[in-house]
Amino acid sequence: MKIYKFGGASVRDAGGIENLAEIVSAVKDDLVIVVSAFGKTTDALEEVLNSWMKNDDGYRKHLDNVYNEHLSIAKALLGPGDPAIKRIHNSFAELREYLSREERSVYDYEYDQIVSCGEIWSTMLIAEYLNRRGLNVKWTDIRNKLVTDDRYREANILWGESYLRIRPAFDLPGYSCYLTQGFIGATIAGQTTTLGREGSDYTAAVLATILDAESVTFWKDVPGLLNADPRWLPDVEKLEEISYREAVEMTFSGAKVIHPKTIKPLHNRNIPLYVKSFTDPQGSGTLVTKEPGLKITIPVFVRKENQVLLSLLPKDFSFVMGDNLSRMFQAFIKHGIRVNLIDASAVSINVCIDDERAKISNLLNDLKNEYSAVYNDNVEILSVRHYTAEALEKVSSGREILLEQRSRGMVRLVTRRQPAPAVK
Repeated sequence: MKIYKFGGASVRDAGGIENLAEIVSAVKDDLVIVVSAFGKTTDALEEVLNSWMKNDDGYRKHLDNVYNEHLSIAKALLGPGDPAIKRIHNSFAELREYLSREERSVYDYEYDQIVSCGEIWSTMLIAEYLNRRGLNVKWTDIRNKLVTDDRYREANILWGESYLRIRPAFDLPGYSCYLTQGFIGATIAGQTTTLGREGSDYTAAVLATILDAESVTFWKDVPGLLNADPRWLPDVEKLEEISYREAVEMTFSGAKVIHPKTIKPLHNRNIPLYVKSFTDPQGSGTLVTKEPGLKITIPVFVRKENQVLLSLLPKDFSFVMGDNLSRMFQAFIKHGIRVNLIDASAVSINVCIDDERAKISNLLNDLKNEYSAVYNDNVEILSVRHYTAEALEKVSSGREILLEQRSRGMVRLVTRRQPAPAVK
C-alpha cells in the first residue's frame, strides 16, 4: 500500500483535481489518498470563525464566498445539475445551522468544529469525481477512525485506539483505493479535533505507520525539498536525498514544506517519504530516508518569521537552572507556547517563541511575581545548516543580530532588519 497526500495548493481548482485524478490513475498498488481543504479554504474558514466569535454577522458573507467557490468547482467537475452537489449544499447548511446558535464555547474548540469542514467538503467532491472517472474510490471519514485527546487545535493521537479503528477501515472487500481527510480527527466521545496547521502531512505519516505502507508521497507545488524558500532566496537548489534527521532539523527550524511531526512515525517504521511536484509527476522529487545515498554538500537556509525574543530574569537573582528552569517551562506548556530557540546564562533565559500576543500576555502575568521580562518583537530565526562564511553573510547582511548559536553543523541567528539610513 502507498499513501499519497495532496495539499490545498494542488487542489485549489477543478484543473488541480483533474491533475490529481491523472496522478492516482497511474497507481497500480493499493492506495490511500489524503487530501487537504481546497486552496485557501482553511484561511477563509478562520475568517468565518473570527467574525462569528465576535458576534459579527459578517461571517455569513465569508461563508457564502466559501460556498460559492466550492459550488463553482463542483459544477466544473460534475456538471451543474449533478446530485452530488446537493450533498455539498446540505453540508454547508449544517454548518450554517451550527453557527446560528447564540452560545459560544472556547475559541480552540469552536475552531476545530468549524475549520475542519474544509477537509470534509474537499474530499466529498474529489471522491465523487474520482468515482465518475471509474476509480472505485472509498470515501472515509477519518474522524471516525483517527482518535485523539481533547487538546483542540493541537490534538495528540491516541495510537492504540486509532490502530484498532484504522486497520479494518482501510481493508474493505472490493476496494483498493481510499480517500480521506488530513488535518482532522476526533475524540473518543466524537468531538472533532485538528492536528495543527498543515497537519495533513502528519495524518499521512500516521496512516502509513498504522497500515505498514510501502511509501508516502507528498504532492507539492515545488519540485521537491529545496535548500531555501524561493520566495526568500531566489537562487535555490533541489535536495535529491536527505536523511530523516536532516528533515527533522529543517522542519524544527521552520521549513514549512513538511509538518514538524511527520518524520518521527516514518522514521520509526523506516518508511521512505517522497516529496514531488504535482505539476511534474515524472520528476525525481526528493527522497527522505534513513540512509540517503547522497550527502548534502550545499548550505540549507531556513527562516522562521513572526518571532518574539523573550528574556526572563529571576527577581531574586537565583540561578536559572534547576527549579527555575522547570517552573518556567511548566508555564510555557500550561499556556500552549512552543519554544523555538533557547539560550541560557546564569541568571537569565532567552527564548524565541511565535508571536501570539494573547498567550504571551497570559504567560507573563503568570510569571510576573517571580521574574522580570523584556522582549524584542518582529524578529526572525535564520538557520543555516552546512554553513560557510559566504552563506552566513548572504542571510545576515543588513540585519541586526540579537543572538547567535553555533554548532558543528548549524548556525542559528535571531535577527531583525536594520532600518535604512536616513537620507540627508
